Amino acid sequence: MIATFVANIYKMSGVNVLIIGSGGREHALAWKLSQSPKLGKLFALPGNPGTARLGENIPLSVLDFEGIRTVVLEKNINLVVIGPEEPLVKGLYNFLTGDLGLRNVLVVGPGREGAMLEGSKNFAKAFMQRHGIPTARYRAFTRDEYSEAKKFLGTLSSPYVLKADGLAAGKGVVIQASYEDACASLGEFFSGKFGDAGNVVVIEEYLRGVELSVFVLTDGKSYVILPEAKDYKRVGAGDTGPNTGGMGAVSPVPFATPEFMKKVEETIVKPTISGLASEGIPYCGFIFFGLMNVVGNPFVVEYNARLGDPETQVVLPRIKNDMLELLMLCAAGKMNEAELVVAPQFAATVILASGGYPGSYEKGKAISGLEASANAIIFHAGTTSSGSMTLTAGGRVLACTGTGESMEDALASSYCAANAITFESKYFRSDIGMDVYPKS
Repeated sequence: MIATFVANIYKMSGVNVLIIGSGGREHALAWKLSQSPKLGKLFALPGNPGTARLGENIPLSVLDFEGIRTVVLEKNINLVVIGPEEPLVKGLYNFLTGDLGLRNVLVVGPGREGAMLEGSKNFAKAFMQRHGIPTARYRAFTRDEYSEAKKFLGTLSSPYVLKADGLAAGKGVVIQASYEDACASLGEFFSGKFGDAGNVVVIEEYLRGVELSVFVLTDGKSYVILPEAKDYKRVGAGDTGPNTGGMGAVSPVPFATPEFMKKVEETIVKPTISGLASEGIPYCGFIFFGLMNVVGNPFVVEYNARLGDPETQVVLPRIKNDMLELLMLCAAGKMNEAELVVAPQFAATVILASGGYPGSYEKGKAISGLEASANAIIFHAGTTSSGSMTLTAGGRVLACTGTGESMEDALASSYCAANAITFESKYFRSDIGMDVYPKS
């Protein structure tokens, strides 16, 4: 049985949903939620040209908490889904759930304390250490500990991993091959390359293996594990060049066998959920586990307090459940009543980026060919509208998602769309998925 008050919402003419965010993840969530027969009206704040086709965009900042409260009341919102990390870390969940005037509004997204799993790399590593969750050896250093940090680097083997402690838009991780370059990068962190996010730097040993993205939806007690995915962070083919927010993803992942995923659940997922509960940290929402498969054993590279982007664009198309119902169960603390149903299909997404990304790039380039590939789903990530034109407005512009009975079919659809869509200085990786799904 669904909780009584949730059932009462279902008896209404429809559930009004507000999605917070403007990227590809939020467009994918809007796309999935729009398929629910229980949906009333859909709103996105601030949204993008993709979400505008599915509902109404509200042109406000995701950090305008008072403005969001006004929208929730004026639009008669029943469910708020918080997409990006910054409003989570800054406490939007706490703000909304702590307001007596919004006591009947359900919110999906962890509170400020739970979001620290992403908001502070140092907090996350210490949490893993406290709860026996496998992860790389590490130490954290402040700006005035530069000498000690260099000494610690000297105890590690190449390559060297440095991470900004705070939020850095997915770009605060640097991997250097030489000790000298690692020390130089450390100096850049402490000199403000990543702003306040780099005031504390986490240095950890390099884990050799293959990356895997695993997601759960949890109410802090029970959970469901969503389809796994493999993300491609480096900007260049063959995993070369600097880290980005993600250049593509595939799902499922061949090495994520039932045996491997059982290890993930027993050694990582369960200890994380129980660890949060034991420390009195309530959690309602998604947890992303960035994992490394090291000789058949999973290690945590990082947590995110949200769905990943672009993994969301390959995970959601494989879920057969009514996503709105799953989110309502989560917000109502009834995840124990949820049973996830995953389609056996394959999904791949290819990111179209602006030339120069993740460094400097130009915006305002006209986009054409958005309707050219009927076999792919086009998710907007960094776009804007000007009259009837769609323009580039970010580093990662669009995600071209294909599905099929094989990964070959899914990738073919993705790349067909990636080639058909045009804008000045368009760039995309040509090898998404080909390491785990090599061509025969």
